[in-house]
Amino acid sequence: MRINIKPLSVNQVWQGKRFKTRKYTNYEKDMLHLLKAFKMPKSPLKIKITWGFSSKLSDIDNPTKPFLDILQKKYGFDDRDIYELILKKEIVKKGDEFINFEIKHLQIKN
Repeated sequence: MRINIKPLSVNQVWQGKRFKTRKYTNYEKDMLHLLKAFKMPKSPLKIKITWGFSSKLSDIDNPTKPFLDILQKKYGFDDRDIYELILKKEIVKKGDEFINFEIKHLQIKN
């Protein structure tokens, strides 16, 4: 289904200044430490993320923007270079939560 309307960005949705919570600051620090170095593919990018949630109530999109921001910080790309984003949700036992991701160059056919 196609809807002819301009999409809103996160920046257009919220009014006023947003501040990082202490929990997010710690999460970002931990993630930057845990993410392994690798050679970034060139733009355009395709990113696949699988969220391992322990709750069926978890929204698939809520962790996406903060995680992409951390990936950008670690690997030095801009999210405007992402042309395809694939999200998947898996339900796991409490304590077995995970994030699995893959970043690849996207072949665009002209």
